[in-house]
Amino acid sequence: MTQSLDTAVTAFLEHKRSIGRKYYSEEAELALLVRFAHERGVRRLDRLTTGLLDDFLSSRQRSRPRSFNHLLGAVGCLLDWAVTNELIDASPLKAHRRRVTSGRVPFLFDLAQARQLLDAAGALPDNARAAQRGPAYRTLFGLSYGLGLRAGEVCGLRLGDVDAERQLLVVRGGKFGKSRLVPHGPRIGQLVAEQVERRRGRGIELDDQAPLFSFNGQTCIHPGTASQVFHHLVPTLGLIIPEGVSPPRLHDLRHSFAVACLFRWYREGLDPAARLFRLSTFMGHVSPDSTAVYLTITAELRDEANRRFEAFAEPVWTEVAR
Repeated sequence: MTQSLDTAVTAFLEHKRSIGRKYYSEEAELALLVRFAHERGVRRLDRLTTGLLDDFLSSRQRSRPRSFNHLLGAVGCLLDWAVTNELIDASPLKAHRRRVTSGRVPFLFDLAQARQLLDAAGALPDNARAAQRGPAYRTLFGLSYGLGLRAGEVCGLRLGDVDAERQLLVVRGGKFGKSRLVPHGPRIGQLVAEQVERRRGRGIELDDQAPLFSFNGQTCIHPGTASQVFHHLVPTLGLIIPEGVSPPRLHDLRHSFAVACLFRWYREGLDPAARLFRLSTFMGHVSPDSTAVYLTITAELRDEANRRFEAFAEPVWTEVAR
């Protein structure tokens, strides 16, 4: 069956979204491929060749391996899907992924540093376009650190997503389009309740679909804007960044939450491996493997692990010493 490249890409994206994938960034990558092919007179899926795909990949300036691999993955998934659906006999893509030589070591906020950040956010002055700016960002960053929510998840919360009676948030449209219930304690509950009151206390009738975080009353604060504010505040905190650790970014608040959970389990004598699935569900990950990426080993975690091992091994050592 001969099919145009445009039609194949549209059908592929519809398939991915029908199984809960967002595929926004991949859609942009594939649009680049379609445009590149059209410029070279190729409009049919089965006319894509290895040479044309190699030229396309070479034409995109992707200095970082991760960025190149994302582009390669989007094209590869399209062609593999086309093979499965018998639109083409075999994938013409022969390029290989680039090796990632070093991973980013995240900055982990401890409790004192997180409080510094929240205090600095709370002190932000209002401006002509943003009333009660400080309290809003203090709450937003507090939810990222205290519940491990993604920036997009926090910014996308609606008033109807707050269940004060059961002390939980409904996080909708997370990664891969999944929604989940996120329980919280009284401190987070107080932060959220105050934000709800600020939104509803302006004398304007708001329905449950109104954004929890908004300065114009209609649209949510954009995650990119929240990230800019975060990066504006970080230099004022006087944080000491260890050698080899990347400068703090907003997503590190979520990373810090995951590591803090692991550290607390060690201190309380609990089995981290047995609880990892719960943490994975709480954070909205597909599997515990995704959560494990966040569990950066710190000096504190090593010390706790060593203490636990020594306590476990002490009876054996005592017996051997006799």
